[in-house]
Amino acid sequence: MGLIIRQSIKGAIVSYVGSGVGFLITMFVVTKCLTPEIFGLTVILYEVAALVSSFAQLGISSSALRFFPSFKDPKNGDNGFFFYLLLLPSVGLLIFIPIFLLSRSLIVSLWSQNAVLIIDYYYWIIPLIVFCTYWVVFETYSTLQMRIVIPKFIREVGVRIMLLFVYVFFSLDILNVRGLVGGVIIVYGMAMLFTFAYICLITSISLDHNHSFINKSLRKQVLNYTVFLVLGSLSGSLLNQLDLFMISSRIGLSSAGIYRIAFYISVVIDIPYRSISSISSPIAAKALQDENMEVANSLYQKVALNQFIVGSCIFVLLWVNIDNLFSIIPNGVIYAQGKWVVFFLALARIISTTLAFGAILISFSRFYYWNLFFSLFLSCIGIGANLLLIPRLGITGAAVATLITCLLSYVVQQGVVLFKIKANPFTAGFIKQIILVFLLFLLNGILPDWSYNPIVDGFYRTLIIGTVTVGGLYWLQVSEEFSVLINKYIFRRGLYKE
Repeated sequence: MGLIIRQSIKGAIVSYVGSGVGFLITMFVVTKCLTPEIFGLTVILYEVAALVSSFAQLGISSSALRFFPSFKDPKNGDNGFFFYLLLLPSVGLLIFIPIFLLSRSLIVSLWSQNAVLIIDYYYWIIPLIVFCTYWVVFETYSTLQMRIVIPKFIREVGVRIMLLFVYVFFSLDILNVRGLVGGVIIVYGMAMLFTFAYICLITSISLDHNHSFINKSLRKQVLNYTVFLVLGSLSGSLLNQLDLFMISSRIGLSSAGIYRIAFYISVVIDIPYRSISSISSPIAAKALQDENMEVANSLYQKVALNQFIVGSCIFVLLWVNIDNLFSIIPNGVIYAQGKWVVFFLALARIISTTLAFGAILISFSRFYYWNLFFSLFLSCIGIGANLLLIPRLGITGAAVATLITCLLSYVVQQGVVLFKIKANPFTAGFIKQIILVFLLFLLNGILPDWSYNPIVDGFYRTLIIGTVTVGGLYWLQVSEEFSVLINKYIFRRGLYKE
């Protein structure tokens, strides 16, 4: 776990720096420079590209993590693994880009009434699909080399800085809407190239490969696994963007823009998990390949508990400051319509980041095909919930639908993890953390209200609740890893010494 903690901390630092940059850009530049409709346009174009890209990848991220241990051999260039890493998504692009082109009339019909701008830029999505696909491929290869920090810096910081210039140029009328869309596409192309340049620096890249290494048994395993991943992604990937697509098509791009701002606020809960999962996944794959269930279960418990601690503490700090935040940002009255969207999406993210490692364990086990059933079942639930709730509750209805779908998803998934893989993430630490969160909300309720000055109110509220959070984690001994970190960096190196 020491390697995971070190790499995760580095990755989390980069992620939080990027999140801070992204938060400032989104909250104070996007809300100032772009109208909700134009912002919604850029978001939908990217999400459509990301959706098609997720199909075209043919499950390469999970496949690479699962099968890399079988290929790994530095003396023989990992038996041509990089070649195959490029081959699968290249085939995927040749399949799914034509499907995307042939689906134009269907897609246009969905957005023809409330989001007509998307139709004007339909073909612009194609290069974005290509960039997104190979960007993920190069990030995956870097993860396999146990190097996650620089690719994270490119994704979390680099992209946001480049987008900042695009937004500012648009606000200064240097770029029109076409220039804005083109600039966004170029940014993602540059991110792909920068990530490729980095992996060329850290390891030798070769397209040499040995066909004979992939015997009949290995070929069958890879093909079966890939087929199930693709079938799962057809519904699973759509589920991830379902709320945004349905909002934009049924209510309009402006509502999609407001929803996306709320989404960006809630997504801060995801950040630590991105680092933890990136570095934990190869270890989980190795443990399951060796059928070492004790290691896999221990890893799951630690990842789940520590992520629940971080996610719930971030949620507390976020929610007690939500009104202050909307009071500060430009056009906050408009974007405050997404307040309860933040609440429900944040709860969904706590659930997903706490239990998502179970899905990784399933993917790397012989029960990986269960993920297909999850995806199909949840797509039906998600579509039904959105159709039912969006007309009644608007963008808040979409967030509630996401929470319901997420909750059902992980209830079913944990059943498979528990009974098939014999892994259980829950420990006594969860109960302690729930008690701590409850006490933190009680504390917030008795703090004086200084909302007439939202900056001062937010600062003092965050300082007090943050301090009590750290003390509570240590006093309750919620997590061994957190207790060690608090001991090391506060009590032994801080103002207080034991």
